[in-house]
Amino acid sequence: MKKIFFLLSILSFVSLGTTITVSGQRNVVPALERDPLMEADARHNLDVAWQAFGPARKAYKQVLSRFEETFAAYPTFSKIDEFLYLAGMSSWYLSENKGKQKVDLRSEKEREKYAPEKLRDDAKMYLTLLVEKFPDSKYRSEAEKTLQILNRQ
Repeated sequence: MKKIFFLLSILSFVSLGTTITVSGQRNVVPALERDPLMEADARHNLDVAWQAFGPARKAYKQVLSRFEETFAAYPTFSKIDEFLYLAGMSSWYLSENKGKQKVDLRSEKEREKYAPEKLRDDAKMYLTLLVEKFPDSKYRSEAEKTLQILNRQ
């Protein structure tokens, strides 16, 4: 059930990225009204995710947890491209058994959430979404390089 809800959230987010025509003007996308409290909370989660992602911690499960929490609550976060990058890379690294938080595949819950094939599919999904919906993102080129590696595997 969580997977279906999560996929529906992603699909609704993707549909938000379409260009809207405003009366008399072409290809003008109206600015999104951003909730300052939600924006601040999402920024905090992003900061914590970066700390977890960094070379000192390599806590990729924690990064994914922060991403899922933020994306479910606030998919229009102004820096969602950055979060997609972190989630994609964390998924890939976990699929390769990298990082300090190890996956226990003996646990059914962990196996369901962190199976290597699922993590690779998630990484592809997050990075593809970043590349397609945020062409000007500074994380795009790194995402494209990683997608090439993932597609060869």
